[in-house]
Amino acid sequence: MKRDSFNVLFFIKKAKLLKNGEASVCMRITVNGARVENNIRKSIEPSLWNQAKECAKGKSRKSCDLNAYIEDARIKLYQTFNELEEQGRFITARLLQEKFFGQDQVPEVVRTLIQTIQEHNDQCRKLVGKDYALITVRRYESCKRYLAELIKLKYGKEDLPLLEVNGELVRAFEFYLKTEKECQQNTVIRYMKCLKKITNLALANEWITKDPFIGIKFHEKEVIREFLTMDELLTIYHKEFPLERITIVRDVFIFAGFTFVALTNVCLIINKLQTNNRGIGNGLETTCLHHFA
Repeated sequence: MKRDSFNVLFFIKKAKLLKNGEASVCMRITVNGARVENNIRKSIEPSLWNQAKECAKGKSRKSCDLNAYIEDARIKLYQTFNELEEQGRFITARLLQEKFFGQDQVPEVVRTLIQTIQEHNDQCRKLVGKDYALITVRRYESCKRYLAELIKLKYGKEDLPLLEVNGELVRAFEFYLKTEKECQQNTVIRYMKCLKKITNLALANEWITKDPFIGIKFHEKEVIREFLTMDELLTIYHKEFPLERITIVRDVFIFAGFTFVALTNVCLIINKLQTNNRGIGNGLETTCLHHFA
């Protein structure tokens, strides 16, 4: 299982000094590339700050007090991080910040990737026939399933906080689709577009602040569709299928192939036949031809 990365950095703000000429000391917490910064309400003269060691210079009372605070803060943060990791919690920089400053009385709601896709898919399903086609919703559901498999394989987790979705995950998903799912280039791009819609949604709602697709581009391959030969069409025509529904699909395909009638018009014919209680089955292409005679 891949461990969460964690780092804490102390620095001063030289660009904006206080009225007494001192610089505010700040703390930056970084977890898996996402970070938060805080003013720890302490200050020091810029000339007395050692950035390489992240501490104050000298033996004065103020320098010693500041260095002691920084050391205690660092220890507390690492202890908190280890405790959360042992509990199997989703760890974010903001959660550590709130734990440190005692602002975590209300549990942080961590929005995750799979959860967000599921909410999106649930909404899309309610709009099937209005804003979305069923096949589109099914593609989003497949995208969610494949991402969940990848997260389990790569991170050993059931889900991933949105704040941890980055370019590395995007590229890993592309590689996973090509190798594990054996998807062709254009199919891969369709799934990547599904993921990008979710990250765009997260950006719009300010759940994330950085687009994980920055610098990543995909190019569809031009597909040249070949026509069936007469022999191939006749092979399909004479093919027997054990299932009636497959036979009906064959009849619709053969009818469209011989007449060049658009699929939408074929569907209208089928609907008319069903409305008249005539039913549909073997020999559909013959029945349909009468409607265009």
